Amino acid sequence: MASPQLPLLPRTAAQAHQARHILTVPGDVELDEIEVLALSRFSATRWDVVPAGILPGNVAGAPQGRRAQGKEVGVLRISRHAVINGPYQPAGDGFDLGVPPGAAMAFDIVCHRERGEVPFPGGGDRDGIGRAFAGGMPEREERRLVEWLVAVARRLGGSLRLDVGGLWDPSGPTAPPGAGVVLTPDAGAAIDMTVYSDVWLDPQAAYTILHQVHPRTRLHMEGKEWGGPPKGIADKPLYPGDPLDPDLRKRIHAAADDYDIKALTGPRVLDGYGLVVELDVDGIVSIEISGEEKLPRLLRGLPWAEQGAVRYWVHWAPHDLAESQQEFPAMELRVARKRAAELVTRLAGAIHGAAGGEIADEDGFLVDPTDL
Repeated sequence: MASPQLPLLPRTAAQAHQARHILTVPGDVELDEIEVLALSRFSATRWDVVPAGILPGNVAGAPQGRRAQGKEVGVLRISRHAVINGPYQPAGDGFDLGVPPGAAMAFDIVCHRERGEVPFPGGGDRDGIGRAFAGGMPEREERRLVEWLVAVARRLGGSLRLDVGGLWDPSGPTAPPGAGVVLTPDAGAAIDMTVYSDVWLDPQAAYTILHQVHPRTRLHMEGKEWGGPPKGIADKPLYPGDPLDPDLRKRIHAAADDYDIKALTGPRVLDGYGLVVELDVDGIVSIEISGEEKLPRLLRGLPWAEQGAVRYWVHWAPHDLAESQQEFPAMELRVARKRAAELVTRLAGAIHGAAGGEIADEDGFLVDPTDL
């Protein structure tokens, strides 16, 4: 149930050049969860106005402005032009918010309106963003914000009502046709997980650990012998009219051959490998291990991740990729996805148990291992 102390959502929040989106979440969501998820994606996140539910010195760490007064709501700024206002009651001040029942808090998101072309017909629209923006897809900052809102709603079990500017404010711009679409992202749609660690498990160790989770696990390290470049390629121009001197071309190819021979005859350096679990009708789960320098934002700066980390990506590949990208896939796909998700979770947990580090979900948000 919504707290009676929270104010009602106002009719007016955005100006003519701005877009307005609504996020609603259930009652078990804490305010600092919104802050952490914003920090996970946007480096400029800070509180302009700190709501009553955020305590001084909280663990999230966004810079804090002044404290809210009375029933004033918080203002979480995630960029120069985008803010999250709230929390409000999941009800409008004199109008119907039009969101699914069960919400306890609502957040009012305002940003620059940046729209492009209409969505490609028949393309994959797993999250329903194309359906919500049938008149023109959000671009640049608004696109990043909308994708983040979808990820947040999926993570917290919430809903979105997108592009609501003009729906309730009679003095504002007229809402475009189709505006105000409600999305309730399916938590089961994003199942991949990634473990980031400073521990490198060699292939046999990883196989031993993961084979205990599923007996069909096998190393997938087969490759194909390379026979080198085609004969006589050094004598041919790159394209008709190529001005490169023939002797220079031969020297370049000779130097490249020397480099390749040295690499192929020298000691092998393993910088990545994979394992697979074949699940018959449910598809394949792969585990790809490699080095990674681009880490989730909340991991950057940690002592063990300063130079990057080892990335263990646990990924599900269904037989019908096109069906898996539908917003409302067939029941067979959803059943296979659920079974695969259970395995992905167990595999990620086993890797974390052996290598430590941190676990991130498909949207890049960190996951507490105790929640697996």
